[in-house]
Amino acid sequence: MSMLIFYREQEAQQQGEADAAVLDNVRERCQRAADAWRVLADRIERADTMRATRVAENAALMIPDADELPDDEFPLAAARPA
Repeated sequence: MSMLIFYREQEAQQQGEADAAVLDNVRERCQRAADAWRVLADRIERADTMRATRVAENAALMIPDADELPDDEFPLAAARPA
């Protein structure tokens, strides 16, 4: 399960609990939790979008991602800790 799906499920669960809550303090707590899960999910979506854009731009420029380079073409590979 991706983190985005997990975050969205948690958001929906907390929103449902907020909607069903009778006590104001419980409703507010659940609403704050739902809002926090929504922010986390939005960050993941934004990062995924930015990553996809970067990959597309690199593909258009024919610049391989660092993960696609063989170690001998990555000059700092030998200097990286294992």
